[in-house]
Amino acid sequence: MKIIGISMGDPAGIGPEIVVKALMNKSVYDRCKPILAGNAKIIEKAVKQLNNSCKVHPVKEVSQALFQYGTIDVYETCSMDHDPEYGIVSPDAGDAAFQSVRKLIGLAKNKLVDATVTAPINKEAMHLAGHYFSGHTEIYAHYTDTKKYAMLLVHENLRVIHVTTHVSLREACDLVKKDRILEVTELLHNACAALGISKPKIGVAGLNPHSSDNGLFGWEEEREIIPAIREGLQRGYYLEGPVPSDTMFAKAIGGQYDGCVAMYHDQGHIPFKLTGFKWNEQKKRMDVNGVNITLGLPIIRVSVDHGTAFDLAGKGIASEQALLLSIDYAVRMAETSS
Repeated sequence: MKIIGISMGDPAGIGPEIVVKALMNKSVYDRCKPILAGNAKIIEKAVKQLNNSCKVHPVKEVSQALFQYGTIDVYETCSMDHDPEYGIVSPDAGDAAFQSVRKLIGLAKNKLVDATVTAPINKEAMHLAGHYFSGHTEIYAHYTDTKKYAMLLVHENLRVIHVTTHVSLREACDLVKKDRILEVTELLHNACAALGISKPKIGVAGLNPHSSDNGLFGWEEEREIIPAIREGLQRGYYLEGPVPSDTMFAKAIGGQYDGCVAMYHDQGHIPFKLTGFKWNEQKKRMDVNGVNITLGLPIIRVSVDHGTAFDLAGKGIASEQALLLSIDYAVRMAETSS
């Protein structure tokens, strides 16, 4: 079975809780060998919080892991003088989360784990600790020396990749360029193939309302998006577009497209979260059923697509469903790549 490395996330958030809940699920151990990168004391705290009887097994090498259901193997990545307070942004928590991720990347690069899965981090806490990255994707790109990468969001039939992500909307418009559109289209095409879709049909969104209506509402479609689609077709990709985004995602959810290319962050995230995120009024929490996969890396990285949820931290009510899905996708991709 494949060894899957999992980060603990920000210890002031729900990361440790959802990791413990996920690893209390025997089906995880039936499919893979999970090992957690983080701090054993923080994980023990989460175990006690959940009134669970599982054991925490600290290790200094992957070879020391037991990989037994009922025992959580923790590869120690950081020491902490005190437990971070739930729901509070702090540099100590930010550094602990960062060190957990960095160790995972190293383990994967050295082929000691077959894939990595990340729990949520807090960008402000990480910045306070002196680690100036926009998020997980940028950390992975930096420490794997990857120049061409993109975020893929997956929920059932909906698979969305982005031309731009963590930049202002004004800057995003300026970054919609032919070469970048082709780059992410290729990444999406290859990712669909890795997930078992042999000839994926990809919808490419327009940037402007109605995909500009032949230039009435902008010029990006004519100058950048359409030329990218034409070249993609010449390369053998099965593309359609530019498709107005207010109809493209509805078609994709219904099965018309195997993947979608979004031009900017919210264009892709809003339909994804409308389908994958459901507010549970009874439990007063968001139930999340989508994952985030970083494409273009030399290693596999899958993540939950939700935040640290500081308002839920320490209450024992956070859902582990997205983390279970992330582990499942990581195993599938590791098995395909081997």
